[in-house]
Amino acid sequence: MPLGLIALAIGGFGIGLTEFVIMGLLPEVAADFNVSEATAGWLISGYALSVVVGALLLTAAVTRLPRKPVLAALMVLFIAGNMVSALAPDYSMMMVGRVIAALCHGAFFGIGAVVAADMVAPSKKAGAIAIMFTGLTAANVLGVPFGTLLGQHAGWRSTFWAITAIGVIALIGILALVPNLAHERGAGLRGELRAFKSRQVWLSIAVTVLGYGGMFGAFTYIAFTLTEVTGFAASTVPWLLILFGVGLFIGNTVGGKAADKNVDKTLLVVLSVLVVILAVFALTATNQVMAIASLVLMGGFGFATVPGLQMRVMKYADSAPTLASGANIGAFNLGNALGAWLGGVTISAGLGYTSPIWAGAGLTALGVIVMAYAAANGRKLAAAQKLQPTHAVELSNA
Repeated sequence: MPLGLIALAIGGFGIGLTEFVIMGLLPEVAADFNVSEATAGWLISGYALSVVVGALLLTAAVTRLPRKPVLAALMVLFIAGNMVSALAPDYSMMMVGRVIAALCHGAFFGIGAVVAADMVAPSKKAGAIAIMFTGLTAANVLGVPFGTLLGQHAGWRSTFWAITAIGVIALIGILALVPNLAHERGAGLRGELRAFKSRQVWLSIAVTVLGYGGMFGAFTYIAFTLTEVTGFAASTVPWLLILFGVGLFIGNTVGGKAADKNVDKTLLVVLSVLVVILAVFALTATNQVMAIASLVLMGGFGFATVPGLQMRVMKYADSAPTLASGANIGAFNLGNALGAWLGGVTISAGLGYTSPIWAGAGLTALGVIVMAYAAANGRKLAAAQKLQPTHAVELSNA
């Protein structure tokens, strides 16, 4: 395994920690800045929106630049954003720090996925992407609980100083371990934009929004489900979320290996099983044993889609994958927002705390339908390419 993948995973760990740890520190942040928890919650929403902006605009701005220096520069931006957060004298400056850190998120994962795939043989590309995203899953399993614990005992600013230190370690690792690949120079913005002429790129992005959004929509309100429906004490929820994180870790690893063998089949199977898991979870949420099993399986199958979804959009973007890869990272966050919004609508409608899980199942089912069409269309294009290579290229951009 190339050591550069470890450096990318450390960067992913720091970025994942920045995104998610604030959820456990909102009470402390709100009290320190004398704002309501709802206002403090905008630190989460502002971050998510900035990820989408950075995934598109920042990635587009650096397409012609060598990827290793870009990754290093993005990590410097990440370090700066977290230092601003750690030093923030008021809420407004804290938001500025969150936005700065978030801008690097989509571009780092988008470009990092391309670099990770280029480090290994073609048959191991999804596995390499999965290794990079292991940092994100580790942030959920270990980083968030311990980051929250540190913030509660040593002040929330200490957590952001710790994240800043992780960023420095990742920066050193990228500079020392990530290779300068011979074919780093991109196709330019015009070339990158041509990738979006491909119907398959758009279909892949749609599957990302729907499939991943369905899982995240169910997860957003999971604490309410576990306490109000299943009957767990609030104090047990963090430990249950660690189990969810274990599922993420396993799913990411297994999903990457499966996608290397057949990405379309893997995504169809995993998304279909995820729909079933979500439905079973909603039906059996009052049973604690079934709820725990469903929680772990939801995390496992939900995150098993990530390497395949990222590899698929890069595959059909072909020789200009950087912007499409970044756009797909934005699509993950768009799916997060869509799933969370839909789950909130169902709760507001008085449908209960299992309704976000049902909504997530419905959203994921739509993802299965789109994926089935995309797979069928992909087979048609592959068959046409074997018979008429020139005509197939035209079809792929139709």
